Amino acid sequence: MFDNLTERLGSTLNKLRGQGRLTESNIKDAMREVRMALLEADVALPVVKSFVDRIRTKAMGEEVMRSLTPGQVLVKIVNDELVRVMGDANETLNLAAQPPAVILMAGLQGSGKTTSAAKLARWLKESQNKSVMVVSCDVYRPAAIDQLKTLSAEVGSTFFPSSPDQKPLNIARNALEQARRQFLDVLIVDTAGRLHVDDQMMDEIKELHGDIDPVETLFIVDSMTGQDAANAAKAFDEALPLTGVVLTKTDGDARGGAALSIRQITGKPIKFLGIGEKTDALEPFHPDRMASRILGMGDVLSLVEEVERKVDRKKAGKFAAKLKKGKGFDLQDFKEQMEQMSQMGGMSSLMDKLPGMGDIPDHVKNQVNDKEISHTIAIINSMTPQERRFPHLIKGARKRRIANGSGTRVPEINKLLKQFAQMQKVMKKMKGGGMAKMMRGIKGGLGPGQGPGPGGMPF
Repeated sequence: MFDNLTERLGSTLNKLRGQGRLTESNIKDAMREVRMALLEADVALPVVKSFVDRIRTKAMGEEVMRSLTPGQVLVKIVNDELVRVMGDANETLNLAAQPPAVILMAGLQGSGKTTSAAKLARWLKESQNKSVMVVSCDVYRPAAIDQLKTLSAEVGSTFFPSSPDQKPLNIARNALEQARRQFLDVLIVDTAGRLHVDDQMMDEIKELHGDIDPVETLFIVDSMTGQDAANAAKAFDEALPLTGVVLTKTDGDARGGAALSIRQITGKPIKFLGIGEKTDALEPFHPDRMASRILGMGDVLSLVEEVERKVDRKKAGKFAAKLKKGKGFDLQDFKEQMEQMSQMGGMSSLMDKLPGMGDIPDHVKNQVNDKEISHTIAIINSMTPQERRFPHLIKGARKRRIANGSGTRVPEINKLLKQFAQMQKVMKKMKGGGMAKMMRGIKGGLGPGQGPGPGGMPF
């Protein structure tokens, strides 16, 4: 998300960093570039105009002109303005109500409402320690109810059954009564998607909203629709008292226009981002952290939180102890590291949160391919426990068997074994303080072919 915007803003601000002082002329040139970058990111025109005008006004201020590092001051101005546009801070769910607190999911068809309902149930259960029930009031879309039932079982929430011959209002009432009887904390109500904002469907959801009186009414919207997402949110807000927005499919959106437009156009905060298809791919939206990502400064706080939440500490501790003692690093260890990486969204997700990644050349970043990680895991899964411990045993016949079992080819097995042999050498150097020496040795930075490719260690 924001890849194109990050690149454009980065190059514009870097030019100013290299200049001794800011003048009316170079600020004007920079603002033209910023304006074009935002428009290309599909940010709504009124938001672009307001954004650029505010930055220009602040940049022409006396404080910036007198600054010894005017380029850095301008970066701070842009950062502060990005935060202001997206919302000053993360706005959490308001669950301060007599249980069960009801969350109503609304949005257009295909925006990811049902998946988001399951993701939210998982997030509430794992990070807020809440007991959650989910119910589908979508009696129009085939298999919508079955989809939520399947996802509910996956995330471990209570599922309230419903059927297409029932009325949405009756389904919601019955679910609310059942949630009360079971003393559950939260009830998430998934509603039917609208292909467009039509009167009949809006009347139905208005009636539903008025009857169950939710504490949170979340608008689920596809980020890839750009500024149309903001316009759809505005239309829904005129019909329903929305309390926030969930922006989905952000992992497939390189522009990010919706995130920069929604708050200013609707006045409603973005509360969550959907960052993938899996049920754990939901994260709270922090405007300050997102601004930092846009400017290529990374998001270390979110990265730390993700590691805390998803890394298996027991396995990590065993692995660290093994390395410290200098015991053999084998293919099973390698596989476990790859699996930990996948659970955290893959290399591309981690790189997005690391500071300074915008300065790494594209040919290095392009070596990062999460599909290669999946292939690596598949190859190791096709090996016997003995082969994982003693890779030197893997010769001709064994290679062919592993290739057939993993759906790959023998050259790919050879490539993995070669990369692994290099990794073993690195691991041996880590024994007895070798890690610190090694890090000093690579201070020169990343060069061609030295990026964190599929043969590299995730941690």
